[in-house]
Amino acid sequence: MKKVICLCASALLLGSGSMFAQGEMDAYKFSQYDLNGTARYLSMGGAFGALGGDISAMRTNPAGLAIYRSSEVVTTLSLSSIKTKTDWLGIGMDDKKTRFNFDNIAYVGYFPTGNDEGVIGWNVGFSYNRVKNFNRQYRMGRGGGGNSISDYLAGYANLGIDPTTGKGLTGNDLWSTDSYNPYLSQEWLPTLAYNGGLIDTDNKGQAGTFYTTFGYFDEKGEWLPLEVQSADMFVSEKGAIDKYDFSFATNISNRFFIGATVSVTDIDYSTTSLYNEDFGYFNAEAEKNDFRDQLYWDNYSSLNGTGYSFNLGVIARPTDFLRLGIAYNSPTWYKMTNYYSAEAQAYVYDYYANIQNPIDPSNPDMSRKAETPTDFYTEYRLRTPDKWIFSAAAILGQNALISVDYELTNYKSMHLQDRDGYDQARDNGFIKDDFRTSGMLKVGAEYKVTPQFAIRVGGAWQNSPVQEHMKYSETGSITEVYPAGTRTAYTVDHHINYYTVGLGYRFTPNFYVDLACVYRMQKEEVYPFPHLIDENKNVLVESIPATLKTNTTKVALTLGYKF
Repeated sequence: MKKVICLCASALLLGSGSMFAQGEMDAYKFSQYDLNGTARYLSMGGAFGALGGDISAMRTNPAGLAIYRSSEVVTTLSLSSIKTKTDWLGIGMDDKKTRFNFDNIAYVGYFPTGNDEGVIGWNVGFSYNRVKNFNRQYRMGRGGGGNSISDYLAGYANLGIDPTTGKGLTGNDLWSTDSYNPYLSQEWLPTLAYNGGLIDTDNKGQAGTFYTTFGYFDEKGEWLPLEVQSADMFVSEKGAIDKYDFSFATNISNRFFIGATVSVTDIDYSTTSLYNEDFGYFNAEAEKNDFRDQLYWDNYSSLNGTGYSFNLGVIARPTDFLRLGIAYNSPTWYKMTNYYSAEAQAYVYDYYANIQNPIDPSNPDMSRKAETPTDFYTEYRLRTPDKWIFSAAAILGQNALISVDYELTNYKSMHLQDRDGYDQARDNGFIKDDFRTSGMLKVGAEYKVTPQFAIRVGGAWQNSPVQEHMKYSETGSITEVYPAGTRTAYTVDHHINYYTVGLGYRFTPNFYVDLACVYRMQKEEVYPFPHLIDENKNVLVESIPATLKTNTTKVALTLGYKF
């Protein structure tokens, strides 16, 4: 069971770095690329694995570079409108963001040998491509009912293990004082929850007695949690993945085209997650004073990293009208640095009169706030999945063509290590259990209305690499996800679809302009916190996700010059 594995493993790891290990969802987030490239590439759904002749093909099948019969410089600009819509237990919320992007710039050099057979020419290429945009924001809210994040945090603390003793956590292990900083030796999740007043314990010397502070004692002296009246979450993501490609290709007798690419990749990503719950008025006196029981759980994170990878590809031209392609895209080997901070705060009316061990009886507004260290960072390594691309294209006379690509990405091969290269065994185990190979089908077509003017259409469809047991089901199994640090919120992908159209116009034999419009649809589940499951597979806390739909409309303009 996941929780037992995680907590037992944490007991063997000392130091603050181990308290903030990366999770499987982080590995997945940074292993994805968008459908990005030149306007022609976009308008045909990215189906260029067998066609080549476009700089965007350098990062998928570099053999396409050998199709060029001239040198070229090209650049692409785009404008994107990102709309998000959430539905959380029947309550819908919308948000919108518009971004201007500089997507790529590239140079291709063609060097003919003068031969009619054998090696006919050599091609080199240098390009910058923005392959992933993280920019979006969304809001979600629900009404009453369901579990509170404080229920999850209390249960998590009760299952926790003190890494210094191997025993269950107590309040004394988590309580921050002038002489003791628990963030240096304990997991940050229960530490922040306890010091922020979201959870407490009856007896600080006894393990397993944590409970939510949002509740009351009944007539029998039992502590009963309050019901959540409403919950809200706001998430803002920013950043991108940029790739720098250095490619080399050759043309053999106009029948075989062989290419290779070496890439350097940069990641820049930041996120803000603000979550709060409202429990309403505790009693008539609280309502008279307009004091609502509330909690806040806010997380901030920024990440940067650098990686390297390589691609190999071949295109065969058995007949004049048919091209077949195959390419291998290696994993990207990243070194990451992630900075974190978080805040937690609880407002609880008359709480101190209802418990034996008050948190801070002198606090006049009956609230408590805690923050993690602001200068904390962790370093780790990530290996993304590798990919195989199988392609075919048909050239229909002088005016039309159709192309198809099918990509297979093995997400089970994602791999996490600490900064020294030691495996994060528990998280890598979760990756193998919770992910699978994903397929993406790309289709594109082009028709030249005149020798100068072309119209294009395409699409791409990607199924989710997340195993079905990870997706929410009211009647099916419930799977727990282990959070990284204090970040409890995460998303689970369902599918991603693209629909594309475009135009191209050649003003002169050398200068051309392409325009593309891409409509991207993505569906996800958003969990404000994970489910909590004990070692007997009993569901202690169930988290009900919101449905998130992200629809992006992108218009791209490419300018190219051949010489």
